[in-house]
Amino acid sequence: MKILGISTGTKNGNNDTMCRVALEAARDAGAEIEFIHAFDWNFDYCTGCVACSRGLVMGKGMVCSRKDDFAALYEKIIDADGVLFVDPIFESGSSGLFKTLCDRMGPGHDSGLLLGAHFQMLKETGKGLDSKYFKQKAISFVGIGGSDWAVRVETDHAMFAMSPGWKIVNNEYFSWCKDVIMQDDKIERMKEIGRNLAEVAAEIAKENETMKLPIAENTKSYWRGKEGACPHCQSNNFYIFPGTTHVVCELCGLEGTLEIVDGAFKFKNDPSIVPNGLPEHAHDVMSGKQMHGDDIFENEGRLMNLYKDEEFKRRKAYYTDVIAPTPSPSKEA
Repeated sequence: MKILGISTGTKNGNNDTMCRVALEAARDAGAEIEFIHAFDWNFDYCTGCVACSRGLVMGKGMVCSRKDDFAALYEKIIDADGVLFVDPIFESGSSGLFKTLCDRMGPGHDSGLLLGAHFQMLKETGKGLDSKYFKQKAISFVGIGGSDWAVRVETDHAMFAMSPGWKIVNNEYFSWCKDVIMQDDKIERMKEIGRNLAEVAAEIAKENETMKLPIAENTKSYWRGKEGACPHCQSNNFYIFPGTTHVVCELCGLEGTLEIVDGAFKFKNDPSIVPNGLPEHAHDVMSGKQMHGDDIFENEGRLMNLYKDEEFKRRKAYYTDVIAPTPSPSKEA
C-alpha cells in the first residue's frame, strides 16, 4: 500500500510540515509513503484547447498539449493507493497552484469520458485503456489558513476528486494556523487524517481486486469527517436559485431543497427534481459520469463539425478582426 502526499505551499513551510506529519502516521500504520513539494515540479495552466476531451472522443486516449510534469504527477497519483493534498488558503478557497492542477484533471481524466474512450479504442484497435485508470482511490484534503476566511476551500479541494470519482476520506481546513506546528491539536488531527487515509486506502485496494473493471463501481462511502449538509458528498456549499427554495450542491450536483430541522439546515429531496432521492446524475458516480460523458462526446463532435461550417468560420474571422490583444510587456522584444 502506498500513500502519496502533495504539498502546494512554500518549501518547508506549514503545508509541507503538516503533510509530512500525516505521512509519518500513515507510514506507522504500515504504508509506503512518498512526498511531493509541488513547486519543485513544472505545471502549466490549462489553456482550454480541448485536446484532452477531443482525444478521448476520437479514441486516441489521454492527450494533452501541455508538455510539462502533469502527466508524470498523474501517473504517481494513479500508482498510489491513497493521496493527500495539503494546500495553503490565500483567499478563502484553494491556492492558484492547486486550481491549476484541478483544471488539468478536467475532461481528459474524467472516468465517464475515459470509459467512452476505452470502448471506442477497443472497437477500433482491439486495445482499450489500462484498467489502472478505472480503479477507485482514497483521497483526502487539508487547507491551512492564516485567518478564519476559509469556507470555500473544501468545495474547491473536493473538485479534484470529482473528475475521476475517487473516494474522499477527509476534507477539512485549519484556521489561524501561522504557527500550526505548535498547535498540538492540529498535529494530532493530521496524524488521524494520515491513519484514516492509510486504513481506507488498504480497504479500497482490496475491493479493487474484486471489481470488474472498467465498468464496475464501488458505491460505498468512506467519509471520516463531520457530516456535511449534502447527504451524498458531505459538501456544505449550495447554490440557491433566486426566489425559490430550490438548491443544488455545488460539488456533486445533487438537487432538492434546504429546510430547518431542529435548528439546523437539512437537505431534503424534492421528487419533482430528483426521483426517489437517488443521485444518478451526481458528478462522482458512474451513472452521472456516463450522462456527462455522453453530453461531451456529442458536443465535441458537433464542435469539430462546426469548424467546417462557412458561417462559423465567417463569424470567427469577423470578431477576430474587431480588436487585437495587447501584447505582454515582459514578452516584447
